[in-house]
This record gives sequence, C-alpha cells and structure tokens, in this order.
Amino acid sequence: MRLNLNKIITMQLLKETLQREGLRYTKQRQEIWNELRSSNEHRDAEEIFFALRKRGLEISRATIYRTIDVLVKYNLIDKLDIGDGRARFEYNDKYLHHDHLICTSCGKIVEFHNDEIEELQKKIAKQHNFKFSHHSHQLFGICEDCK
Repeated sequence: MRLNLNKIITMQLLKETLQREGLRYTKQRQEIWNELRSSNEHRDAEEIFFALRKRGLEISRATIYRTIDVLVKYNLIDKLDIGDGRARFEYNDKYLHHDHLICTSCGKIVEFHNDEIEELQKKIAKQHNFKFSHHSHQLFGICEDCK
C-alpha cells in the first residue's frame, strides 16, 4: 500500500495549526480542510456547509466558521471579498499563485496569473523598502456575458 505523502503532510499541518489555536483535531475539521483543498471554486461558508452535509457529514455551522477562521489566520486558505457581503474561500496553494477578475454584475470570478504584474509588485515593494508577505490582487468590472 502506497502512502500519499502530500496527504500526510497536509493532515499534520492541519493538526499543528488547530493545536496552536487550542482546537481539537476532529474528523469534521479534517473534512472541512479536504473539501476546501478538493475544489477550485470560490465558495462561502454556507456552500461549504451544504456540500459537507450532502456527503452525509454531521457538522455544525459553528465548527465550519471556527475552522475557516483558523485556516484564514494561518494563510492556509484565502478569504475573498468580492463586494457582495459574502466572504468566499479558496485553498491557498502557495505554488500556484493567481489573482482574480470579479464581475460586479453576476459575481463571476476569473482566475489569472501574470508574471509582469508579479515582477512589478516586487519592484514597487523594493522601491519603498517594503517586504510583503502575501497579496491579493482583485480587479472588479463587468464580464463578457454581462456587457
């Protein structure tokens, strides 16, 4: 039987993160983590709740919100504010950085990556003697379908 090293590493990361916050590692919290890591969608806490319930997991909204808050605090997931009052969440894969185009009409989110923008951000930070740890780049406008 082959062990999935990535799964073991991320499980350990989750356990350590929860422990730092004084929270127990539980099957429910592991399933929240798995759900976030398994999707490329930008979902709010309620959508995550219903996805887990649909899979038959008994879980409270409080557990979801508490777990999401910890994962955001430690930069394991990203929190997106697209201006509609509902925070969206996505897995933070530090090796697959991307930014977002957000339609203010329908809420569609398009992910993109641009090396020129990334280099320009580094250059600007250096010019101001500023060392940034992470960033979120969101461009708001109207998508092609809503024009």
